[in-house]
Formats: sequence, structure tokens, C-alpha cells
Amino acid sequence: MQINIFTSEEEVLENLAAYFIASANNAIANKGKFSVVLSGGTSPQKLYELLSSGAFKEKVDWQKVDFFFGDERYVPQTDINSNYLMVKKALFEPLQIDTKNIFAIDTSIEPHSSAEQYASKINNYFANNKMSFDLILLGLGDNSHTASLFPHTTVLHDNTASVKAVFLEDQKVYRITFTAPLINLAQHVAFLVYGQGKAVAVHHVIEDEKNIENYPAQLIAPIEGDLKWFLDTNAASKLK
Repeated sequence: MQINIFTSEEEVLENLAAYFIASANNAIANKGKFSVVLSGGTSPQKLYELLSSGAFKEKVDWQKVDFFFGDERYVPQTDINSNYLMVKKALFEPLQIDTKNIFAIDTSIEPHSSAEQYASKINNYFANNKMSFDLILLGLGDNSHTASLFPHTTVLHDNTASVKAVFLEDQKVYRITFTAPLINLAQHVAFLVYGQGKAVAVHHVIEDEKNIENYPAQLIAPIEGDLKWFLDTNAASKLK
């Protein structure tokens, strides 16, 4: 695990954008394509807007990038809370990404069927190759969740590298999420976290004794790949 700490939100975003570009170009040079798993939320939205800006958009052959989603809210793709809709506006439309390169989660069908369908889509994508995404981007909730791996949910104990539907009892909603074992097969995993409001969660996940029920992001530990944290000084302020 590598912890990168920057003085401002802007520096965090710029350095993660540069890491994204380097990872993409390396994968394209070696394999001819780059598979990336996107995260939802406000912080990643700013990253996607940066990647589609003039400073970065010409630095990657976007036609050779395949986009997946690490989790999704069980809402229509036109809903304001949809991760897909956010990424569409922040990244796909500005970069004119071809629909064949976008692997969205189908939320028009029953939640468990949606998860099974997405798992099948991933299996078909990798076919006879190792199921390992080039880069998975993750955020961190103030309750130490990542993707839709929330505290005290049964998916935390799922040992399959797959996609599952999760019902959040307190919110009375479903979400679709990668399991931790699927995330841990990736070549590169990067957490994007900034702001004082995330400092306690960062401390719990990185420095506290292992307790996945309370701090689900502790489950993220790539088997053969690397794990990098991109933090600002505020988010890192509780680290010893």
C-alpha cells in the first residue's frame, strides 16, 4: 500500500488524473486497451471533469478505454442519483465515448438479476483471460464504506469475485456492487479521498485493527496488484 498526501484538493485530483493517464497509456501500449472501473460520488465527478478538460483529454486514446462501474444505485439511468448519469455528463459526453466502450449496470430489471447480468457481462469481457481490471477507482464514505460495501451487510462476507445486489436496511434501497474479491483481482486500485469529513474513516481503514463489519474498506487488498491512496492533508490529518 502506498499513501500519497497532497496539500490541496486540486493537487489530489491532478495527481490522480496523471496516474490514470499513465496507467491507461501503459495498458494500451502493452495490450491494446485499458479497462477501468469507475466510482460514483462528488469527488470522482471532479476527477472525471478534469480528465475531460483541455489539460488531459488529448493524453489518452479514449477509443481504447473500456469503462465499467464498481457500484450503482438501483435507480433509473436518468435519475439524478445515478452514477451512470453523473459519469455520462462529466466524462462520456465531453469525450464523445462510443457506447460500445461503456459497460453500464442495467437498473431496469430486478436488482439480483441486474447483478447477475453484470457479473456475466464482466465474465464475457475477459473471456479466457484473467479477470483483472487495469484500474479500479474507489471512494470512501465517512462510515468507512467503499463501492457499495456498507458496514454490517452480508456482501462483506461474500468470497466470490462477482457482482451482488445489496439491500441497505436503513435507507430501504438496493445497490449493485462489485464484491471485495473482484476488486482485489485488479492490477491497480486507487482510493480518492479528500476533506476533513473523511479523516476519521481514513484513520479507521488504514490504521485501526481489522474490523470489516465496521470498516468495510479494510477488505480492499489487491492480491497481485497495487493499492494507492490519494489524500489531501485534511483527509490524512488523523493518521499517526
